[in-house]
Amino acid sequence: MYMNNPSKIKSGSGRDNNLHSVYAGNIRMYPAQMGTQSLGRLRVRCTRPDLAPVEGVSVSISPVDRPDKVIEVLSTNVSGLTGEIELPAPPVDYSLEPSDRQPYSEYNIRAEASGFSPVTIASMDVLPETTALQDITLTEAPDDEAGRLYVIPPHTLFGDFPPKIAEPEIKPVEEADEIVLRQVVIPEFVIVHDGPPADTSAANHYVRFRDYIKNVASSEIYDTWPLSTIQANILAILSFTLNRVFTEWYRNQGFNFTVTSSTAFDHKWVPGRNIFSNIGLEVDQLFINFLSRPNVRQPILTQYCDGYRVQCPNWMTQWGSKDLGDQGYDAISILRNFYGSSIFINTAPQVSGVPASWPGQNLNIGASGDDVRMIQEQLNTISDIYKAIPKVAVTGQYNENTANAVRAFQQIFDLPASGIVDFATWYKISGVYVAVSRLAE
Repeated sequence: MYMNNPSKIKSGSGRDNNLHSVYAGNIRMYPAQMGTQSLGRLRVRCTRPDLAPVEGVSVSISPVDRPDKVIEVLSTNVSGLTGEIELPAPPVDYSLEPSDRQPYSEYNIRAEASGFSPVTIASMDVLPETTALQDITLTEAPDDEAGRLYVIPPHTLFGDFPPKIAEPEIKPVEEADEIVLRQVVIPEFVIVHDGPPADTSAANHYVRFRDYIKNVASSEIYDTWPLSTIQANILAILSFTLNRVFTEWYRNQGFNFTVTSSTAFDHKWVPGRNIFSNIGLEVDQLFINFLSRPNVRQPILTQYCDGYRVQCPNWMTQWGSKDLGDQGYDAISILRNFYGSSIFINTAPQVSGVPASWPGQNLNIGASGDDVRMIQEQLNTISDIYKAIPKVAVTGQYNENTANAVRAFQQIFDLPASGIVDFATWYKISGVYVAVSRLAE
């Protein structure tokens, strides 16, 4: 949130004039939202498929029940980002217990820019007291007026989806003579089959691993839940997905994908959906972790259900994990409550698609050496595309200029703007650097 600055309050533009919106700092607010109205926040990012930002995109927002009534028009900056706005949302209590009341509001978003095919996101979610992050990928197609439409289904905790078909949590790979990896590796991408395994008409999507986990977690839990509950559910999603990767589960059955979007077989993944800020931050911190049992090489296939509409003995229940989080349980205690005391958090020794692994300690002012030099070089390459990141001298010395460049990077890519290269920042810089380098090639 930005502090209110009276000198910046002004009338809104590009909107329905009856709403009389005003700025409070960088946050757009409506009089009807003041007082007791619950509010959620929204920020939109527009990039090309290679992650290069698209400046000057017109982003219009409308309620789903009045799709022709534009309530706000935003524009992306040089980093492809809109300002953050506040939008009405249901009371936070709706998302804190099972209920038939929809706990999130829905909005339609349309992104348009000259020379690009427009994109419409229908029914994206806004939860109260959290920030919805909507990424939109624009492709060059100057003659395409219709564009691409993504319709976001209900959240899995609110909608009606098939329950998970039970499987053994440890695959008998040796008995079945299946091909598996020698060690757990964090993949750069997964291929998501958008439907049940046997549906040959369903599309396959090439998705960055961390983006896949963020999408699934945002589709299956609420960002308003306790932090330890969010962490426990992310760890379960990570372990389940890495089991699919490690055992080559679908490829060993003759399919050409890693995982499906069917809740009967895997987890719900939704093309085009928004994620939530706290969930995204936790995935960036946890993505190399998975759940293990003693003397078992493969990640555990940690299945779960909601515990409200569907019951699943010996599995984690999402609402049950939320209750334990409310009681002060940490993430591993929540997981052991459901999966047993032998389960523990393990770490993958290898991350694919990055120039170098995390050095094991933060880089801050005063640090020096090859790791600092590499970060400086990567930031300079990224700044060729993201102009808001200042160039730095490649000296191997972590000085104030380097910290400022890191801070600018963190602000663009939804990380706490500390100016310190911590675990999440290291891998985010590496990931963006690889994408930008491919663009240059």
